[in-house]
Amino acid sequence: MSKQTRSPWAWIPSLYFAEGLPYVVVMTVAVIMYKRLDISNTDIALYTSWLYLPWVIKPLWSPLVDIIKSKRWWIVTMQLLIGAALAGVAFTIPSTNFFRASLAFFWLLAFSSATHDIATDGFYMYGLDKHKQSYFIGIRSTFYRLAMITGQGLLIILAGFLEEIKLFGQSAKSIPLAWSFTFGILTISFLIIALYHKYSLPKPQDDNEKDVKSFTDVFHDFGETFRTFFGKKNIWTILGMLLFYRLGESQLVKMASPFLLDSKEIGGLALPTSDVGLIYGTIGVIALTIGGILGGYLASRNGLKYWMWWMVLAINLPNLVYVYLSQSLPDSFILISVSVAIEQFGYGFGFTAFMLYQIYVSEGKHKTAHFAFCTGFMALGMMLPGMVSGWIQEMIGYQHFFIWVILCTIPSFIMIKLIDIDPEFGIRSSIKK
Repeated sequence: MSKQTRSPWAWIPSLYFAEGLPYVVVMTVAVIMYKRLDISNTDIALYTSWLYLPWVIKPLWSPLVDIIKSKRWWIVTMQLLIGAALAGVAFTIPSTNFFRASLAFFWLLAFSSATHDIATDGFYMYGLDKHKQSYFIGIRSTFYRLAMITGQGLLIILAGFLEEIKLFGQSAKSIPLAWSFTFGILTISFLIIALYHKYSLPKPQDDNEKDVKSFTDVFHDFGETFRTFFGKKNIWTILGMLLFYRLGESQLVKMASPFLLDSKEIGGLALPTSDVGLIYGTIGVIALTIGGILGGYLASRNGLKYWMWWMVLAINLPNLVYVYLSQSLPDSFILISVSVAIEQFGYGFGFTAFMLYQIYVSEGKHKTAHFAFCTGFMALGMMLPGMVSGWIQEMIGYQHFFIWVILCTIPSFIMIKLIDIDPEFGIRSSIKK
């Protein structure tokens, strides 16, 4: 089989697993690692939220990925850079000034991952015809979710296991060494992935690096998409929706893992690292995936407008389980697991509306570029509140913080009232009368 006609099964699962893994490492694994290394919640939330920035501004340099080299070249190169960044984190964790040093490598990881996202999504359209693009959309999503389970679940469980044993003659509970070893394993795995894609990715005719547009043409197109996006009717309402729909969730997601890990003396649940990996990173992600699948199915039956209010309720009201957990501080593994699963299921179900809304407002001539702008503002809506969430939590404590999170859900209900959606949008054509 030629490289131009290689089976999509040979590269799509591994490619989208490789897309999801560094993202979840930056967004979730870094938070848990820094918590275990005794960094304050204020610093964790502030500095790890800044790492959202590459995903906020990635539309600004996406034209360069179109101009310079091929998408295939960008994918393999970024995967090598991701491997190098992971290695940098692994080597700096045991050092004295590990926080600043590891953050520098997390920045490299974040920018490489965001650029990898641009190249991967473009390559997907080059490597498959229209029919196969539709067929494999579920496959790519599944392996992206598996990357989340691997990162938030299996990696955290591994780190927790290593924290409890002797490594290389070191004493038990050698937390920095455990995390360094975990990132070392991750580094080796990602370099193997890069090597695999070097030979397994096809070489589509349309991805020929000699046929790309000129700088002038691409930046002219970018200027046009920028102008048409911000010239949309009701643009301020659209931006308000993108920024405020997850205002409560953006703060909860930064403090959920620290809350599960912190001692009961300061209001946490005092769970071991491996239990957090199982509860939040495995059970929670599975519940989130099921919620997302159900949300997509129901939206295709009745349309986005029909389910919009139910979905905004689903993404916000289950946050009350953290109010309960912070007040009662239960010891039951099952109770904690069920509570986290409820919140994550609601998040998955409610997030469906957010993604469909972004598709809805992106419709038109430049829908791909407009969707990139939407996802940038979506990331900004997670980054800014997340930056201050740790400071707020340390000022008022976990009990009051989760009540604050509930109050922060109010703007999303206001925005739902203000937006206007076509009742037919989202309904599968075969269901329409």
